[in-house]
Amino acid sequence: MGRRVRQGRGVLLAVLCVGMPALAVAQTPVAAQRVTFKDAIQRAMQNNPSVTGAAAGILRADALLTEARSATRLQVSGSVTTTTLNTGVTYAGTTITPQNSLTAALGVQMPLYAPVLWARHAESLDAKQVAELNAADVRQQIAQATADAFLTIIAARRTVEANELARETAKAHVDLATQLEQGGSSSKLNRLRAQQELSTDERLVESARLALYRATEALGVLLVADGPMDAADEPALDVPPGADAASSSLRQYRTDLKLFSAEAQAAEHVLADSSKDRLPFLSASFAPQAGYPAQFFGPVFSWRFLLQASVPLFDSGQRSGQEVERRAAVDLAHANVARVTTQASSEVRAGREAVASAERGLASARAAADQAHQVVDIVNISFRAGASTNIEVIDAERTARDADTAVATAEDTLRRAKLELLIALGRFPNF
Repeated sequence: MGRRVRQGRGVLLAVLCVGMPALAVAQTPVAAQRVTFKDAIQRAMQNNPSVTGAAAGILRADALLTEARSATRLQVSGSVTTTTLNTGVTYAGTTITPQNSLTAALGVQMPLYAPVLWARHAESLDAKQVAELNAADVRQQIAQATADAFLTIIAARRTVEANELARETAKAHVDLATQLEQGGSSSKLNRLRAQQELSTDERLVESARLALYRATEALGVLLVADGPMDAADEPALDVPPGADAASSSLRQYRTDLKLFSAEAQAAEHVLADSSKDRLPFLSASFAPQAGYPAQFFGPVFSWRFLLQASVPLFDSGQRSGQEVERRAAVDLAHANVARVTTQASSEVRAGREAVASAERGLASARAAADQAHQVVDIVNISFRAGASTNIEVIDAERTARDADTAVATAEDTLRRAKLELLIALGRFPNF
């Protein structure tokens, strides 16, 4: 799902790469506020700057719609002009042209037949709808990024817990090795091997805790919070009943398909309006005027009424070129709709298979982890009885630690598979 936002995935990878060296933390991290999955999604969709930018696009489209509508309606303007000449003109004691005069005029204009302007108004309505659908798609992407960051926190916490369990097991082994050394039944070499494994586990715990903190910071950024935000629950991410991969159903729920379909429809309307560029334009104007003082050769008050018609005759191919350009835009928009529709159906099929595979993988990982811990218990008993070496104990502990980490990875894989299936079906967020 190439166009989907996947913020925070790098944090999870850092958690899972247990072989990376730990980073020293100079000071205690800030305590994170806890937030539920539902509240996190809602806060992100309301507060994220990307959503605010998309909302500004709706306001701009609405302003352009108002401008296009005003061009098809009555226009009234007024003007006042004062004129001062170097000298007035008089004849036989009568003022012909006054030295100082004032003229007030009012202009009233109304398009009577304006197909091009009417088409622009309809196209502005389409543009506003596209802007609204784009804002909905942006909110959807922010919700997906927030969900991804939320799941990253859960996976990081599971990894921390797995490493802490391994550390406690290693510490118990160190205590046992120390006790046996003091009793003379074991060597210093065994104790040092146990301490080495404990130090390794402590390093992994610190690395996992740092990755967890970074994940909470990433969630805080998405929520526009003044500090890290922690996950307070684990989402169910169940597919709602009746959800299917039919094209009609996907067009109903997926915001990206709605957006591309609206863009294609808007392009078709623009192409259909190309013929209106060749139609005449007719407007009427009424202009009353008053002047003071009265002119000798003109009245104080006068008016005029005009009917103006313009007919496009020859434009050297401009309108033909515009029509070809609009037709190309329609073809491109339909190609995008077909591409995204095909991709959406594929994502649903792949998503269902990913969920089924992740469920099987999680069951195997849990069984392996349970078996690994049983091996640790058996090897510890055998080591106490002197039937095995501490090398076997350390190897069993490492295997159990890796198995617990694999369970955390499998759980995260299943959660993300469910999330991606909901996204592919257009049912996220479904509250």
